[in-house]
Amino acid sequence: MVTDLRKCVACHACTVACSAEWSVPAGHARTHVRTTPLAGSFPDLKSSPHVGQCNQCDRPPCVEPCLSGATYQDAAGIVRVDGDLCIGCGFCVDACPYEARFISPLSRKVDKCDFCRPRIERGEEPACVTTCTAHAKYFGDLEDRSGEVHRMVFHEGGRRMETKTVAVGPNVFYLGRPEHLDLVLTSFPPRPPRLLTAGKALQKLAWPLVVGAVGVSLLGQAVAFFNQLHKGEDDFEE
Repeated sequence: MVTDLRKCVACHACTVACSAEWSVPAGHARTHVRTTPLAGSFPDLKSSPHVGQCNQCDRPPCVEPCLSGATYQDAAGIVRVDGDLCIGCGFCVDACPYEARFISPLSRKVDKCDFCRPRIERGEEPACVTTCTAHAKYFGDLEDRSGEVHRMVFHEGGRRMETKTVAVGPNVFYLGRPEHLDLVLTSFPPRPPRLLTAGKALQKLAWPLVVGAVGVSLLGQAVAFFNQLHKGEDDFEE
């Protein structure tokens, strides 16, 4: 995917379209639009919009920490989440350098952009691309030399938002003036994955188990109490 920041007007239409397509709960977004702080000295001030989402990285750091195997990379290179396997532990959320994942308060599962995979399979473009009012978003096969995305990346200088410390091969590219792209990368840099230590991971996993165990124990005690009560009534009747 390519986003041309020279055209983007930060209207948030992509966010709204994505949220409507995927019933994203309020307060969360698969695609988010931000604007950099002003930089420079008056009157030479500059700012730039930035459209963020899952970058479908070549080397996604979110896959390895997933305990259940719910997060995986499919044959097309798209990073996906199997909701049936996801346990909502959030390890992959902490590992994402682009903060593009969240745990849905409705499903208690991880949610994120997957380039609208079902739409792609139907031969359609992602919802954010078709709805962009400024025609600033483009989707296609990077390996197709005759395609628009290939031209934008290899001939117009499409740029990945990565740094020397976080270079994971993101597959969302950006077009724009170099000083604006530099400002975006400075304002919203990918952060090193926050991988949990063994102790914190155990604590995070153990708490739901403890709560569940307490619940089961209380339920067992309640069942035993009512069984004993029922038995007492039978003995009294005899």
